[in-house]
Amino acid sequence: MRIKEGNKEKDILEAAIKVFAQNGFHQSTMAQISEQASVATGSIYLYFPNKKEILQSIFDMLWNNLFETFDTVTSNDKLSPAEKLDGMIDLLFDRFIENPSLAIVFVNEQNHLLFDDKNPFTNNYQRFLDRGIELVRNGIERKEFWGEVDLTIFKYFIFGAVRNLLHLWAQNPDKYNLNTIRKNVKYLMKHGLVA
Repeated sequence: MRIKEGNKEKDILEAAIKVFAQNGFHQSTMAQISEQASVATGSIYLYFPNKKEILQSIFDMLWNNLFETFDTVTSNDKLSPAEKLDGMIDLLFDRFIENPSLAIVFVNEQNHLLFDDKNPFTNNYQRFLDRGIELVRNGIERKEFWGEVDLTIFKYFIFGAVRNLLHLWAQNPDKYNLNTIRKNVKYLMKHGLVA
């Protein structure tokens, strides 16, 4: 990938998010992305060799940013594990509320990349999940959370639920409000975990 010039790489990624959300990854073309980004199609290839590399970059950017922000939250010793758990959920929902197209791409496309071990975004995603598990483990040790919870099941249960709920919202945003979903997820998590 080429060194950034101005905001062209960022413009391409933002355009790709919109195009992938509208058409799906497999039906989208580099020409559609270049048109959305207002750059020549050939310019995209200076930054990304193919569509899959663009998709990987989108998820790498998403999960790296979420991990770094969550790391700041979990490092705050003034917050209880329950407050940090709220912070984790808030980070996810805030990101998708501010960029609904990204939520649609996350719901529709992430699973295609999760099975590729060479994929750089997978590491960031796993670090985010692992930090959440550390947080719950800390809450168990402090006797704030129920001690019998299986952390692996909890990890996949929560992120599977969030992904499914985002999918419902993406299919019918007028029926499902992301802030209402967020509030319910937080309530269910805390009242399912609190000792």
